[in-house]
Amino acid sequence: MLTATRADDEGKATMGAQYYGADSENGDRIDDPSEDALFMMISDLNDSDNTFVVVQPDEDDPVWFASVAVLDEGGYEIVRRDTTRNEHEVTTATSINDIARDLTIWMAARNFPARPNRQVSEF
Repeated sequence: MLTATRADDEGKATMGAQYYGADSENGDRIDDPSEDALFMMISDLNDSDNTFVVVQPDEDDPVWFASVAVLDEGGYEIVRRDTTRNEHEVTTATSINDIARDLTIWMAARNFPARPNRQVSEF
């Protein structure tokens, strides 16, 4: 199982995602996965015992999630759901590279209460 380790304000090691985690059916987990990590997890999917990956915030009642599942006829079904934005999209794709990139972009736009707000300044 893959997991991230971080240092807290006092330099002590802590475990767990800062914002979200990706979990696969076979028990693999990656905290705050990068595009490359998502690519690896999706590449490891098969049609028998590791058929899906779910990415969602590490909180009790997550308001959004994304999942990628293997389709019987080949390719992948991608589900994106965000209740705060009334979004629910189901698509299919065959390119793991495109799926990982699109999910990374989509997740970057999600709301994370613990994440500092981004500020845009005008020059």
